[in-house]
Amino acid sequence: MRIVFFILLTVISVSMFGHKKYKANWKSIDTRPVPEWFVDAKFGVFVHWGLYSVPSWGPTDGKVYDGYSEWYWMRLTEPDSVTGRKFIDFHEKTYGKDFRYQDFASQFKAELFNPAQWAEVIEQSGAKYVVLTSKHHDGFTLWPSKHAWNWNSVDVGPHRDLAGELTDAVRKKGLRMGFYYSLYEWFNPLYIEDVDKYVDQHMLPQMKDLVERYKPEIFWPDGEWGHPSKTWRSPEFLAWLYNESPVKATVVVNDRWGEETRSKHGDFYTTEYDLIHHDKVGDLVIQHPWEETRGIGGSFGYNRNEQLENYESSEFLIHYLINKVARGGNLLLNIGPTADGRIPVIQQKILRDMGDWLAINGDAIYGTRAWDHAPAISSQTTQYYTTKGSDLYLIVTQWTDKPIYIGLSGQVNEVQMLGFEGEIDYQLSGAGVTINPPVLSYLNSPSSVAWVYKISGAL
Repeated sequence: MRIVFFILLTVISVSMFGHKKYKANWKSIDTRPVPEWFVDAKFGVFVHWGLYSVPSWGPTDGKVYDGYSEWYWMRLTEPDSVTGRKFIDFHEKTYGKDFRYQDFASQFKAELFNPAQWAEVIEQSGAKYVVLTSKHHDGFTLWPSKHAWNWNSVDVGPHRDLAGELTDAVRKKGLRMGFYYSLYEWFNPLYIEDVDKYVDQHMLPQMKDLVERYKPEIFWPDGEWGHPSKTWRSPEFLAWLYNESPVKATVVVNDRWGEETRSKHGDFYTTEYDLIHHDKVGDLVIQHPWEETRGIGGSFGYNRNEQLENYESSEFLIHYLINKVARGGNLLLNIGPTADGRIPVIQQKILRDMGDWLAINGDAIYGTRAWDHAPAISSQTTQYYTTKGSDLYLIVTQWTDKPIYIGLSGQVNEVQMLGFEGEIDYQLSGAGVTINPPVLSYLNSPSSVAWVYKISGAL
């Protein structure tokens, strides 16, 4: 009897006052359930902002990842590469041979940065979370990190806690806040001389400071590829994050924790411009929670060398979001603000267009899951499916007047088009439902880029 009482007391205590303790190894870390909020959110906004926003330049005539403007400092050290030579030639012509990357710190002033306006733009996009580059590979931090003395946005440049200000503004809008953090730093002497000391004395304390100070619900590391997760002591940090940190119950992390961890460990896996380690993903179906990230243009940091043709259209990006969500993923769409703190107007316009579409059709995106019986998705697909509860959503990215047949085994209660006031004609058969598209005009069409049929009770 005493044993039974002890077991019962233990169960009650764990459920009321504690949670599972995770050990500092991947076998244990990988058992942590992914917080449901992330899988439901579907759409977030990435923000690449830092010293690289001052030169804000990268070539636009090569591979996407060769022209990333946020890699400016590193490219200046690569005179023997074609890409590096382009950066060097631009830099010397524009700033002179004696101008150092460090000298950009005094020019990064963020004098027009209005965090409330940024939060408003992001909220209107329909995004549910934000990820800011707290520190990129150059080591410059957007918060007053004591481990980056005189190399942060409070000590030099703007003399403002940019990360803190944006965090406060984003949360006032009811959005989740997260941080990108580069594990390595290109030219940090401690990293170059002794990576173990760098991890122990610089990286781990800095990451914990970021978490304890701002309580981010997304921790998005990068720059992990040079060492295994054991060297970065990633399982150790994650055990702390999941067991002791102030966001232990809600935080989510990606898969960039060591040279061996992508698509193997982490709450969600990451792809980038439809690439994993520069290998094509195509229309791969990933069973684990995952997130695609890309810029509106070809660069993450602001690149003033990009022209209109380097930017994707609102229609393309709305279709892109639909594709990722229908395959069970999220989309983290990047914006690159200017050094003075403005979100370029063309980027604002695209975010607004996405928000306008989601305001009508978001029921087919937020909180949904991929349909197990959906036809295989390819580059030619124009009809996508998502599910929520007993409802099935058909998202059409290319309008058709022809009847649409869907094989179903459940009982259909109703078919409607989101945002359309008229009735939708449909016929049921023993094996499915046939939808007869309505006649749409400029006056009654809920969209010009994608339309959603909600099939209630189909599952």
